[in-house]
Amino acid sequence: MKKSLLFALSLMLISSVTWAADVTIEFIQWWEPELPAGSFRAIMDDFEAQNPGIKVKLISGPYSNTRDQIVTGAATGTLSDVVGLDGAWVNDLAKQEAIAPLDELMASTNFDAKQVAAIIKLNDKSYMFPVASFVYPIFINLDMFKAAGLEKLPSTRTEFVEAAKKLTDPAKNQYGWVLPLSLQTPNGVQNDVMSWVWASGGSMMKDGKPDLTNDNVVSALKYIDSMYKDGLISPGSFAKQEQDKVEEFVNGRIGMMVDTLAHINMIRERNPNLKFAISALPAADGYEGRRGLPYAAWGIGISEKSQHKAEAWKLVSYLMSADVNSKLVSIAHAFPGNVNAKPDFVASDELFGKGFEIFQSGFLANEFVGLPVAEELMRMFDEEIQLMLDGKQTAEEAAAKAQEKWNKVF
Repeated sequence: MKKSLLFALSLMLISSVTWAADVTIEFIQWWEPELPAGSFRAIMDDFEAQNPGIKVKLISGPYSNTRDQIVTGAATGTLSDVVGLDGAWVNDLAKQEAIAPLDELMASTNFDAKQVAAIIKLNDKSYMFPVASFVYPIFINLDMFKAAGLEKLPSTRTEFVEAAKKLTDPAKNQYGWVLPLSLQTPNGVQNDVMSWVWASGGSMMKDGKPDLTNDNVVSALKYIDSMYKDGLISPGSFAKQEQDKVEEFVNGRIGMMVDTLAHINMIRERNPNLKFAISALPAADGYEGRRGLPYAAWGIGISEKSQHKAEAWKLVSYLMSADVNSKLVSIAHAFPGNVNAKPDFVASDELFGKGFEIFQSGFLANEFVGLPVAEELMRMFDEEIQLMLDGKQTAEEAAAKAQEKWNKVF
């Protein structure tokens, strides 16, 4: 009887230990679909091998879908343990107490914060590490350029418009440029509108406050408005999201688009026969300074509601370690989040090597990162831009009304 009891207790002990060690953490992100098939899962498998008892369940989808899931998860308290973040979301999610400050976790494991290229903070608390950063150059369909008799990639706004005119043929459903302005996912304001301002050294801020009515912003709005009125932009801008413009480019309907280097692999996989190039965003005619490069980061954070913060932190610190970060950004062809990481893509891929040249000759520019309700600011501006394109107000009026809305937030 005693032996049976001891045996039963032993089984219970073994079972409880096994159960306690068997932790599954969810990781929601949009990265996996943008990487070569199986490559991100392989990194998770390596993590699991080095951390027995921790399993990683990837929740993957396109950027806009992931963003919607994160917003819902934050509101309902069901956010995944580890969260892929856009810098524009951090302020809102931190104020909702949906994502956790990372400072105590860093301190508890003697994590060296100096190895992180940038830490996104709010009220002196650390909420996000950029695992990888991607610049947004111009993508150019070389087959469409050749068919249109274009030999030179556009470097100025005038050259860009001239190319767009030659590339546009509505009868063939082909257009020079694409502009996604969906209010549901308004990051087109950041990537596809304000990028023209930053490329010419301009800014939408002054002394920490909105400055949307300055000449640089109004000039960019007028420029975009003229292209829209001339029919050089593919129809349906007001409903388009980021994945829609990539879809049109992949299928040969768009000659040029502003897009992230992160999509190069996906474009190659979707259409292996597509010949395309990248170049720096065209600057205003006569501008001779360094060009601002719009960029976005694959940021990472931890859910405040997570029951497995220690395990989640192990995954975060693993991805931020120099060796793993080097591996990930090399696969993604991105710029590293660890200052000691050394990606190998610059020498191994001509297209990404060009992206690195563009990066070296310009400077990173994204003024939305860290702003309060950054996505809502984009949406406010988006609404006014749509009214401008619809012919219901001027560029000056659009800028003034957007600034009035922004001032109330600030």
